[in-house]
Amino acid sequence: MSANDNHSRTAREAQQQKEARRSNIMYAVIAILFALLVVAVLVWKSNIIQKNATAATLYTQLTSAEDPAASGSSSAEKTVLADVKAPQLNYYFVNIYQNFVQQNSAYISYMGLDTSKDLRSQPYPGDETQTWFDYFVGQAIDQMSAIYALNDKAEEEGYVWNDAMQAEFDSNNESLESTATASNLSVVKYLQKIYGATMSRSVYEAEMKRVILASDFSKSHNDGLTYTDEELEAEYAANRNSYDVVDYQSVRISGAADATTDADGNSVDPTEEESAAALKAAKQSADELYAGFKSGKSMSDLSKDNDKMSYTNGEAGSYSSGVLMDWLFDSGRQAGDSAVLADEDNSAYYVVSFGKRYRQDYKTVNVRHILLQPEVGKIAQGEDGYDEEQAKLKEDAKAKAEDLLAQWTAGAATEDSFAELAKENSVDGGSQANGGLYEQVYQGQMVPTFNDWCFDSSRKAGDTGVVETDYGYHIMYFVGENLPYWQVQADSALRNQDFGTWYDGVIAGYTGEAASGVKYVSAS
Repeated sequence: MSANDNHSRTAREAQQQKEARRSNIMYAVIAILFALLVVAVLVWKSNIIQKNATAATLYTQLTSAEDPAASGSSSAEKTVLADVKAPQLNYYFVNIYQNFVQQNSAYISYMGLDTSKDLRSQPYPGDETQTWFDYFVGQAIDQMSAIYALNDKAEEEGYVWNDAMQAEFDSNNESLESTATASNLSVVKYLQKIYGATMSRSVYEAEMKRVILASDFSKSHNDGLTYTDEELEAEYAANRNSYDVVDYQSVRISGAADATTDADGNSVDPTEEESAAALKAAKQSADELYAGFKSGKSMSDLSKDNDKMSYTNGEAGSYSSGVLMDWLFDSGRQAGDSAVLADEDNSAYYVVSFGKRYRQDYKTVNVRHILLQPEVGKIAQGEDGYDEEQAKLKEDAKAKAEDLLAQWTAGAATEDSFAELAKENSVDGGSQANGGLYEQVYQGQMVPTFNDWCFDSSRKAGDTGVVETDYGYHIMYFVGENLPYWQVQADSALRNQDFGTWYDGVIAGYTGEAASGVKYVSAS
């Protein structure tokens, strides 16, 4: 082999080695990239990125009272209060969204919200700059800002976590665990089903504690507000229309012209001439009815069997702005006054007679009850035997109510023992936890038979009984009378006003705004 051959072979081997090294480097780089890709996928699937993304930032902002130099300035100094992670914001977002849907379920479609579609794709009505998702995010941030503000205020005043709050926290956790078990899910999986894949139990419990503390602190402040009799009288004197009621009679005579139909059966709106004629006829009818009433005839009889007239026997009517109530609540009104009034929108006439104006001085009452409901039957409505089964189930429920009352009577027969019996047996979610107690019950607040038992003129403290309503059977315990109803109303008005002022002061300066991580927030 010649020197040239050796040289050529050496050159080829060198080139092959160079290419092999290049290939090794390339494969090594590919392997590294692949490994990084696997890690990235695993990180994404673990929701680490989503969990730690800042979805919103909460701020505190100096008010002009705290910083006189900032008064009138739109650029007052803001301090970051908290960087809110996606699961934290999702806690408030989901709760607000679900409450909204539940409260508005009957007419939510008319509001332009489709719960089956992505909220981000649905414009918020009346505001083309935001979607329904933006709306609920804004609501969640506002609520979270308020909760954090109340927690800060509680800490400032030394209001600390107490046994009652811990009991509520434990009860909520017990309900969570039982619901998760019933759904065949772990607690974490159940929370993620409700609040999205980023939710953890620690985040859920931390935010729940903030909400419980804020609620308990607010309630404590509200409960601490008290008013003297003089303050209540002053409130009444300043706003008599809010507390007085009137007894009266009235007949409304419609002045609307009847719609007609064309040859094809389509509705045709009345002409201006037809509308004017109908209103004129209503005025004539009102004058004739008024003359008959003034001659001693019954307003009810005079308006009977006339589809243009509607009679009202008003008892304890409350004030609302309008021509009828404005006339009835006129300070110069005297018993027996009567008149013909034109409706404010010029579409009807009223014939009205004033009876009396008065303050509701009757005493409200405190009462405890235990609600028992009949068992659910096995026979469907409309099938043979349904009525008989329902009657038997009602008899059984009534018998159980009577047995429980007899059990109470044979025991300590005290209000406290009744309260314990209510906690153990009542199915009324509104009062079961506090021993079946309703306080400051006013006339008409409860269903008729319940109401009539409470306000029986012979009723006295310690009375018991069994009352049937559409809800089931109520074992009743009369605690006693409370404040006059008008005082309850005045106390509530002052309390709402003062609490609102306090609350607005607490949350003043607390605000927030969405951040890039808000994309990881969802309704489920």
